[in-house]
Amino acid sequence: MFASSPAPVSSPGVVQVRRLLGHQAGEFEVGVGLGEGWAMAWWAPMGAFQTVRSRATVQSAAPGKSRACARPPQYGRRVLNEDGYFGEAIAAGYDDPSSEMFAPEVVARTAGVLAELAGGGRALELGIGTGRIAVPLARRGVEVHGIDMSRAMVERLRAKPGGDAIGVTIGDFATAKAPGRFTLAYLVFNTIMNLTTQDAQVDCFRNVAEHLEPGGCFVIEVGVPDLRRLPPGQNAVPFHVDGSRLGFDLYDVATQAMSSHHVTVQDGRSSYWSIPFRYVWPAELDLMARLAGLRLRERWDGWSREPFTSESRQHVSVWEKPAG
Repeated sequence: MFASSPAPVSSPGVVQVRRLLGHQAGEFEVGVGLGEGWAMAWWAPMGAFQTVRSRATVQSAAPGKSRACARPPQYGRRVLNEDGYFGEAIAAGYDDPSSEMFAPEVVARTAGVLAELAGGGRALELGIGTGRIAVPLARRGVEVHGIDMSRAMVERLRAKPGGDAIGVTIGDFATAKAPGRFTLAYLVFNTIMNLTTQDAQVDCFRNVAEHLEPGGCFVIEVGVPDLRRLPPGQNAVPFHVDGSRLGFDLYDVATQAMSSHHVTVQDGRSSYWSIPFRYVWPAELDLMARLAGLRLRERWDGWSREPFTSESRQHVSVWEKPAG
């Protein structure tokens, strides 16, 4: 049985969470603290902890060569290492065939829509990761290039059949430059929220606009902020609870900051992982697009192009760069 209750936020930029997972009270503690340039995580025994300081740097690389970037990563807050929030520990288990996002029909539907929007031109994936979408899109004959901060994730892409033929620029996708121009750029599965400041999200739109050919499209798949599930005085929304795993989001409605927390107990061993986000509203994205010289063309509930309504919990939006 799970017993859980989020501890109060003790200061701006700090999140602390404690969990009792099938243990006697006081024997097991999981927590995380995030601050400017530092992070701290701990678990049983009580009071044992490790502090990790971040001096994140990044290099920019294209296939066959690499060079140093002039600017550090801009995911918002400083991150723990040069791989951003998706280091080796996360990359090793990211491709989970039991996850809905890896279901063959989901991947095929997503790649099909993107291939149609590419219109025979080149596609740029921001946050290409392990190539969940890039590899099947390339198999459809689309030339794909990616941008990603995490070398660990890109190594998994390279190991997949056809993955080594996809060009990747290592860097922050809000600012990093890829070679050439594209008819399509896209961000899938909430990746825009990995940019944890509004400025970084605005920079991302501007960066995409510079990469697009006239008439090209920018596509984002992202959830609608789930604030209707927050009663007054509550800041946590669980998204997965069972006998071995607890997942919940924490919201700060004053800053649009949020974080997802994952606690797993398996074979008597416990693990904890969290990642910060900045949630963003559809209308806010439209304004960011307008600032970058793009205009909204389509908005759907999902990749099957269902109508977007007031009950939609996610959306796929398409902005275009004017041809003239």
